[in-house]
Amino acid sequence: MRPDTSRMLSLKRLLKPARVRPLMDGALALAPKGTRMAVFEQAGAFIWSGEEAGLAAPSEDPTLCVPLCWDNAQRGKLCFYAPSGTSPRELAGLGDLAELLRRALEELLLSECGRRSMTAETLDKYREIELLHQATQHLNTSLRLRDVTRAFIMECRRGAIPAEMGMVFITESRSGSGHHVDSFGPASEAALHNVRTSRLYREAMGRSCGEIVNELTLDPRWDNEVPSLNSLLVIPLVSPNLLVGSLVLASTKSGAFEAAHLKRMTTIAAAAATSMGNAYHYEGTRVLMDALLQALAAAIDARDPMTAGHSLRVASLSVALARQMNGQDGPFAQIAFSDTELHEIFYAGLLHDVGKIGVREEVLTKNRRLSGRNMDIIAIRLALHGAMSEGDWRADFERLERINAAPSLSEEDATFVRGLGNHRVGSPQYAMPLLTPAEMEALLIPSGNLTCEERREIERHPEKSFRILQHIPFTENYKNLLTIIQQHHERLDGSGYPKGLRREAICTQARILAVTDIYDAITQARHYKPAQPRDAALAILREEAERGRIDHEMVELFCTCIEEITAQADALGAALKDGSAAGLRGHLPAFRADERKGLGLFGSA
Repeated sequence: MRPDTSRMLSLKRLLKPARVRPLMDGALALAPKGTRMAVFEQAGAFIWSGEEAGLAAPSEDPTLCVPLCWDNAQRGKLCFYAPSGTSPRELAGLGDLAELLRRALEELLLSECGRRSMTAETLDKYREIELLHQATQHLNTSLRLRDVTRAFIMECRRGAIPAEMGMVFITESRSGSGHHVDSFGPASEAALHNVRTSRLYREAMGRSCGEIVNELTLDPRWDNEVPSLNSLLVIPLVSPNLLVGSLVLASTKSGAFEAAHLKRMTTIAAAAATSMGNAYHYEGTRVLMDALLQALAAAIDARDPMTAGHSLRVASLSVALARQMNGQDGPFAQIAFSDTELHEIFYAGLLHDVGKIGVREEVLTKNRRLSGRNMDIIAIRLALHGAMSEGDWRADFERLERINAAPSLSEEDATFVRGLGNHRVGSPQYAMPLLTPAEMEALLIPSGNLTCEERREIERHPEKSFRILQHIPFTENYKNLLTIIQQHHERLDGSGYPKGLRREAICTQARILAVTDIYDAITQARHYKPAQPRDAALAILREEAERGRIDHEMVELFCTCIEEITAQADALGAALKDGSAAGLRGHLPAFRADERKGLGLFGSA
């Protein structure tokens, strides 16, 4: 509560002449002629009425004095100076007049004190509202818990609070335990831990309001956990239906804190707790969103065991490459990905192949040019042909099986396949080709095992990803997410898909995904090829860049910093697969491992 400042004011401040003189002049008109009067306080007379000569304090003793009191204490006195020769009857009337004037002046004092108290209270409320307004503005600039607590600490330092150190603790919702989030001053980790584990702190946190302890050595709840401290101010941070933490301000001085400090900090703490609660819930929503998107990406990858983990690896590599581009000179001097943009790149990498959910499983998992069923039918035809021609068909079939499984087709094998395709088996009337046109097309694929139609089906997956994800209401922070996903197979020379975009039409983030997607595809085994070593993958990337298909400068940066990029990507991927508390927060600037335990990938904000 604000102290009553009227007690500290002089009568001269409280009894304004403009209001007092009319009362005194009226009283003098009723007093014996020549009577003078004065109001005294400890500092002397300040209001006179009567003879002009009486403007100075009289040397004679007053004829009559009555005390002026308010708030059960004497604050001054009202004195009358009657002329000599005043009769006893006139003196008695003067006493009644003095009592009447005393009451009038005391009512005036009471009225003025009430007015001042109301004014002071109004100013206090205004300052409190202004303080709350300013604090709310500072605290609501972010929905990241770390940012909110940092703003809260700055508000504590900005205020005229005699604290040499301050700490904000967050309470873990599941366990009820707390951990240090932010602080100022010389507090060490050990000191922070000792404060949080002290009996005084635990009991203070059980109260609904804050507490001041100005003599720690005299408090039985304090076992000298931090010897240098003598005063503590502890305030629980309570958001609606949620205890989110506490504020602890400390001083090495005894008697450092007053009720006004508690009131001021309680006001700020209320705003901070609400902002922290909002950040807490926002982070929970992001954790849920992250878990759902990871599950979606994992489900897509799981359709083909060969590509399991591909999306997470591409996402992690893309973030690591984007971070390398930040702060680079030369071609990347104008590029500076923000924390939000790094998260957008991660999401794009995680979801870039979600459109493959619309691709037939036999196409996704195809590991031969022709299926086993097709090869069995061809074997029957060859066996029939061998029986009719009395030739050995098994050697031809074994060669076809090798061709069917090979990652690439030699010219000699292509000639062999065409030769078989020109043979027919059966009677002239019912002759059938040894290889149908569809089988010929599949066996003559130069590289890989997909037919033209199957490849077109695969190449439609970026558009399918766009159509699937456009129904998710991503925030404005991720406005480029769908574009990145849609363009990650475009190539600078226009040879990519689905739209055949060229150079400037392809966004930088999509170019990043193009590099990391190719790298991961080369270094991981696929149905149509074995995994290749890193050096071979980098050589292929450089070759693609020389051909003008992918960004040359980006590829060079990727190759030059490959050790650091893969190390960062591996650490991020391992943290995410473990579901560790740090998650992405420990590997992106936007998040820190100590921000809030138990959160998922995007636990902050």
